Amino acid sequence: MIFAGRFTGKAMVVTGAAQGIGAGVATRAAAEGASVVLVDRAEFVTEVEQAIVASGGKAVSVCCDLETYEGAATAMAKAVEAFGRIDILINNVGGAIRMRPYAEFEPAQIDAEIRRSLMPTLYCCHAVLPTMLGQGEDGQGAGTIVNLSSNATRGIRRVPYSAAKGGINGLTQSLAMEYAESGIRVVATAPGGTSAPPRRVARNAEGDNAQEQAWMAEAVEQVTSSAFLKRYGTLEEQIAPILFLASDEASYVTGTVLPVAGGDLG
Repeated sequence: MIFAGRFTGKAMVVTGAAQGIGAGVATRAAAEGASVVLVDRAEFVTEVEQAIVASGGKAVSVCCDLETYEGAATAMAKAVEAFGRIDILINNVGGAIRMRPYAEFEPAQIDAEIRRSLMPTLYCCHAVLPTMLGQGEDGQGAGTIVNLSSNATRGIRRVPYSAAKGGINGLTQSLAMEYAESGIRVVATAPGGTSAPPRRVARNAEGDNAQEQAWMAEAVEQVTSSAFLKRYGTLEEQIAPILFLASDEASYVTGTVLPVAGGDLG
């Protein structure tokens, strides 16, 4: 369902916008009036930009690596350059690289999971604050940050990823408390398992061997059985709550992590 004009006049940055939830959030937000900045390290993010523009929306894409602070700073600078402000930031980058018992993780693999699923959100929240603090009426800051956490803060075969998403929850709540008086809301959704088209960039570039595929199957079974609804969600079922929290309809909601996982609270 499209809410025409809901984001008219708003400039929105969406990270991880080349595919999946990020692409869906950006596309629908543009259809609802947002000027969208699509950020991803995959060069095919330009295809999402082109589709939005072809449909009459406003969008620019920025290709950079948000696992570095330089990438986050570049993304925010390009957004301001394009649209003059940043009203909404959707932090969507993340995702488990490997599924295995914690004892089977190598130290470098633990670091990689934290770098993938925590650092881009930490960096982008920090990089966007100067812009959000400098906009608004009467010298008051203004802006909304929506982070994507996960119900996998409780789950098997992905402990480092769970730790990273627990960090997203703490970041969301602390940042919301710290900047509420500055006119900035910070919220999050915690998606559960979500059905999506096959990834164009592999989750694990090295590929999964037979044992890793078995561990993955165990994690999928746990996610499905933990959900009251006993199924994965759809992309639309994830996109809608994200955009509600980003909108002015949620103006009295901050510091909240909203589970969107079929009843599994994580």
